[in-house]
Amino acid sequence: MKTIKHRLFAIIAVVAIAASAALAGPTQNRSRQQIIKQVQHELRTLPYYGVFDNLSYKVEGSTVTLYGQVVQPTTRSDAGRRVARIQGVLEVVNNIEVLPLSSFDDAVRQRTYRMVFSRAGLYRYAMGADPSVHIVVNHGHVTLEGVVDSRMDSQLAYNAALGVPGVFSVTNHLRVAGQENVAN
Repeated sequence: MKTIKHRLFAIIAVVAIAASAALAGPTQNRSRQQIIKQVQHELRTLPYYGVFDNLSYKVEGSTVTLYGQVVQPTTRSDAGRRVARIQGVLEVVNNIEVLPLSSFDDAVRQRTYRMVFSRAGLYRYAMGADPSVHIVVNHGHVTLEGVVDSRMDSQLAYNAALGVPGVFSVTNHLRVAGQENVAN
């Protein structure tokens, strides 16, 4: 009789452990999804984040690594501070690069903005608080980042940036929505 009770107890214990492990998986995954959603929200609502900044991140467990380039040092520090306050984030690795202050680069940014977003149909990518196309300028080298609707829009933006006076090179990292990276 005692043997049957011990076996029954062992089976119940195994089932309970298996059930708790099965429930822990989706909870952790859901928690990761919540962290990702919150990180996206925090980065998109930074007060000085704009078309000339580019931010990305990676979530690994309770660690969030921030990447990208920003014009203002406060944007870098604000991003790190905001992400660190998210529930479930225990560590933030802030690899955001602050672009050098340069009146030359500022002029290139403005000219590139005007040239790219004055092209037919491309103005819509600059609209809103979080534009879908970002223009990163570092020492006269332009990188286009973000998402566009078509390969044609990517090519139009790239060609427009190539025609900007003072631009030394253009790297096109624009992705077509729903497809792999588009590169030139």
